[in-house]
Amino acid sequence: MPREIFTLAQRPDLEGQVRRLDPETLPEFMLHDAVANRYWERLYSGFPEFQLAICEGGKVVAAGHTIPLSWGTGDLPETGFDAALEQGVREFEERRSPAVLCALLAIVDAKHQGQGLSRLILEAMRSLASERGLEALIAPVRPTLKSSYPLTPMERYIEWRRNDGLFFDPWMRVHQRLGAEVLKVAPRSMTITGNVAEWEKWTGMRFPESGEYVVPGALRPVLMDLEEDLGLYEEPNVWMLHEVPAGKAEFNPESPR
Repeated sequence: MPREIFTLAQRPDLEGQVRRLDPETLPEFMLHDAVANRYWERLYSGFPEFQLAICEGGKVVAAGHTIPLSWGTGDLPETGFDAALEQGVREFEERRSPAVLCALLAIVDAKHQGQGLSRLILEAMRSLASERGLEALIAPVRPTLKSSYPLTPMERYIEWRRNDGLFFDPWMRVHQRLGAEVLKVAPRSMTITGNVAEWEKWTGMRFPESGEYVVPGALRPVLMDLEEDLGLYEEPNVWMLHEVPAGKAEFNPESPR
C-alpha cells in the first residue's frame, strides 16, 4: 500500500489521528514533563507546517514532531528536549529566523513497527529542513534500548557497538545510517517530578524508602525522597546532528503559521 507524507498545515484534518499516536509508545511518567505539558499544544497551533503525518490508505501510521530553532550546533544545551521546545516557542513569539530544525519526537503505530517507518520519518524531517532552507536537523535522541540498561551511564552506553561497527542501539543506528553523528550527551534532556503517590500511580510500583529506583521505561534510576515527598527523574538523551543539503525553498518568518 503506497505511503503518503503530509504536514499538518497541508492536512489539518489528520491532527486527531496524530494526537492519538502521541502517548502510545511512551511510559506513563513521560507524560508529566512540565515543559512538554506547558508547550506541546503550541506545536499544533503555531507550527503545523513542522508536524509530519505518514499515511497508509488514508490512516496515519507514523508521525514526526519538529520545531525550528536559531541555535548553532557547537554548544547545544544539556537540557536538550525541554530547552528545544521552550526556546522554539519563544523564538516563534519573537519572530526570530531559525537556522536548524530540531526533531522532538518520532512515533510509529504499534501495528506498523518494523516496517521501516522510523527511517522514513527521519528522512521526511531531513527533507523538511532542506526545503525550509535550514542548515541541519538536530535531535535529542532517546535511545530505544537504554531503558534495559538504566544503571549504565549514557556516556558509556553510546560507545557500545555491534560487530559491524554500528551503534548497539537500534534507534541510534537509524540516525547513523542516514549519516548522523553524535555531538554529546544531554544529561537533563527532560525533568519529571511528582510526589510519591503520583509516581506510584504512574509506575505501579511502591517506594517504601528514600533512594534510587529502577523504573520500567526509565533510562536511568528515579530518585525518591520520602521526607520531601518528591520523586525526581532527569532523563539523559543524546544530541545527534544530520547535515542536510541546501533546499530550494527559504523559510519565510512572515508566512502563515
